[in-house]
Amino acid sequence: MFLTINQHIYNIGNDRKLTPKTTRTTRRQEQEIAGTKGKIAIVTGSSKGIGRAIALAFAKSKVYSGIVINGRKMDEVEEVADEIRNEGCDSLAIEADISKEDDCVRLVEEADRAFGRIDVLVNNAGIQRDVPFEETTTEEWYKIIGVDLTGPFVCSREVAKHMEKQYPKGGCIINISSVHQTIPKPHYVPYATSKAGVEMMTKTMALELAKNNIRVNLVAPGAIQTDMNLELQENKAELEKVLKQIPIGRIGSPEEVADVVEFLASDKASYVTGASFFVDGGMTLYSNFGIGQDHDARRHSK
Repeated sequence: MFLTINQHIYNIGNDRKLTPKTTRTTRRQEQEIAGTKGKIAIVTGSSKGIGRAIALAFAKSKVYSGIVINGRKMDEVEEVADEIRNEGCDSLAIEADISKEDDCVRLVEEADRAFGRIDVLVNNAGIQRDVPFEETTTEEWYKIIGVDLTGPFVCSREVAKHMEKQYPKGGCIINISSVHQTIPKPHYVPYATSKAGVEMMTKTMALELAKNNIRVNLVAPGAIQTDMNLELQENKAELEKVLKQIPIGRIGSPEEVADVVEFLASDKASYVTGASFFVDGGMTLYSNFGIGQDHDARRHSK
């Protein structure tokens, strides 16, 4: 089949790679010719929630000329890409499963092929499940670790290769973690473990990649109004319980997380690397996540 991108025709073969039907200039070259050159960003898991808010914040900043939207459902991904284009910023929608190495590699290659460089990577894709430790299967363990830890590792590795070779050299990688990289969360062992791993991966990458002018930072949200916290919207008792753990006394919005990410990706944060930023209303200052006898894991997993 063929895909049209800004009047460019791309052939999508069985290997899911975009190959030009005819020789064309890249979007980056077109932007340079038109004088609209700006930053290029990839945001994984950006078809909804925090990822969507980050992508829109980038577009509205008018600093970016191209943003790659990613998710596992093409109709949702393309919908957000259209929102980005409506903000006057070019966008490429790519369906990819971040738990699969080949998909991560393809995502980065297609982004670079379309825009000619990558300035920012936001590793936002993430999943979780409420399951007691004794009932957690290795299948569930590997699935969550695959999306939440291995995926960011592979995407970062591939993007770093491009950032080291492009001119000007360098870029910015931002990992979206969780307060549960610090606060233990019963019934969420794979999730909390992966987030703790992301924290150390962020620091180690920052130390190693600094010589190539690549900054790596982390943003750890607390309770945010997204589908991942749908239980808080449907269960008033559960919401009141969580609010008691948040000094500010309310749930955060995806946009509040996006604002911090936008700052870290900007030149205003050019001297910031290896840092963790908690966007949690103070939750990490007062943690009480013990599980009572009335906890129903099956209800929370819906």
